[in-house]
Amino acid sequence: MDLGLEGRVAWVLGGSSGLGRASAISLAREGARVAISARNESRLTKAAAEISDDCLAVPVDVSDPLAIEAGHRTIASELGPIDILVANSGGPPAGGFADHDDDALDAAYRLLVASAWHLTKAVLPAMLEKGSGTLLYVTSSSTKEPIPGLLLSNMMRPAVVAMAKTLSRELGPHGIRVLCVTPGRIATPRVEALDRHRADAIGRAVEQVREESEATIPLRRYGVPTEFGDVVAFLASEQASYMTGTSVVVDGGSLHGLLS
Repeated sequence: MDLGLEGRVAWVLGGSSGLGRASAISLAREGARVAISARNESRLTKAAAEISDDCLAVPVDVSDPLAIEAGHRTIASELGPIDILVANSGGPPAGGFADHDDDALDAAYRLLVASAWHLTKAVLPAMLEKGSGTLLYVTSSSTKEPIPGLLLSNMMRPAVVAMAKTLSRELGPHGIRVLCVTPGRIATPRVEALDRHRADAIGRAVEQVREESEATIPLRRYGVPTEFGDVVAFLASEQASYMTGTSVVVDGGSLHGLLS
């Protein structure tokens, strides 16, 4: 299937590892011109070389609005206007209410909510001028079912979904699609860290924690990052041209709700 992504410019945040890297690989494989951003420049440069020969690495801290603006200027200058935004970042620390202070709350807001806002502000003017574009926000299954021990993520990520839903109504008449991509348990460094955190908290081996988690998933395994990246590429493509304003779940069937 030709996804119609040849020559499209895609900016993938959190592109040095995990879901972002997998998304960038899938987009590049379909012919998109990909730029990736993350904070760690050395890891980012290494990832870009592995993704494609012409993948552009632009270091950006998504919690810094000025860094987002500077990164966007660099990418637009090198590759042209952004056609596809994949807004993705790491998650805030695990823990409950008693584990976090006001600084942690503010940091989580800047990492997840404000970053989505400022990234959208950066790329949207050119999309409006062209009359086309796709905004993809990587969220979490916590937007459907709050995850025990992840209070900050449970609080912040639904705000991004609400923003995306509102934007889909505003931007649809302008030819711009807006979607959320909702991962469940995908084998990424983030999920491995969460499994280690739980293992330490309950005094069990991390392997046992993973086995117990996999037993709750109908497909009885964690997802592979490529499986998530391929969904991102499809949603960014012409083949998904009538999809907007929804969250697409990639979770192996873990969520129980009828609307999941």
